[in-house]
Amino acid sequence: FEAERQALARMSHPCIAQVYEAGDTEDGQPFFAMEHVPGEPITDYCDRERLSLDARLDLFVAICRGIHHAHQKGVLHRDIKPANILVATEQGRPVPKIIDFGVAKVLDGEASDSPATVFGVVIGTPSYLSPEAITASTASDSADPDTRSDVYALGVLLFELLVGERPFGRSGESLLQILRQVTEGEVPTPSARWRALAAAVCAERAALRSTSPAGALRSLRGDLDGITLKATARQREMRYDSAAELANDIERHRRFEPVLAGRPGRLYVLGKFARRYRAAVVATGVVILA
Repeated sequence: FEAERQALARMSHPCIAQVYEAGDTEDGQPFFAMEHVPGEPITDYCDRERLSLDARLDLFVAICRGIHHAHQKGVLHRDIKPANILVATEQGRPVPKIIDFGVAKVLDGEASDSPATVFGVVIGTPSYLSPEAITASTASDSADPDTRSDVYALGVLLFELLVGERPFGRSGESLLQILRQVTEGEVPTPSARWRALAAAVCAERAALRSTSPAGALRSLRGDLDGITLKATARQREMRYDSAAELANDIERHRRFEPVLAGRPGRLYVLGKFARRYRAAVVATGVVILA
């Protein structure tokens, strides 16, 4: 409780639930008064509002900015998942709010009450844990997770927003199965998982994204596949260095610019240029043909 209070007191960001007051009651019970978020988990909100993939990406970028702010303040969240990201409406627009820093870790070592990685104890939600977060709890000689562990969890959240399910941890699977999948398996691409969905499920999820099954598949292929795989790479050295870098790549994708996770080569860059300046390219083509 004290660790969460200290972590929240460090941060001030529109996408992080704010602490207004902290102290102790007359009988010695610690408390903090924080912002009330009248929202719902981000996945539930996106489905209820039938948000398009682009609208979901906009919310995701805001979440990445909030997590990056926490990292800059020396706070590792360690439990990023839809239930801890509520979407509220402010001035007519949706705003995600990151909550529950109860298992957060203060990286600079100033807060001695920050929950430590404990051998034999898995801290966080298994389906969103990074491989190193799991191995750190099961192998005494493993390095502690760093901010790239939160980047991994963000990648899993991105996968879920795009496809409608997590890459690992389907219903009916045991904790041991999930942990083994995360540490030994490779995250599938969103487009591959989308193609594997049953036709009825695919149609239902496409409708929740205000598109068709084929349209969703086209959107997932390419950049979004690459971005998700880079964020959830098993080796953390292969991931984005920060949540801000992940957000920047999403925004480059939205602007039809080459992304860090994109396929290198002239054809890829040329294709991005053509998408970005479609009208000018089409007009030039017409002139050349004439």
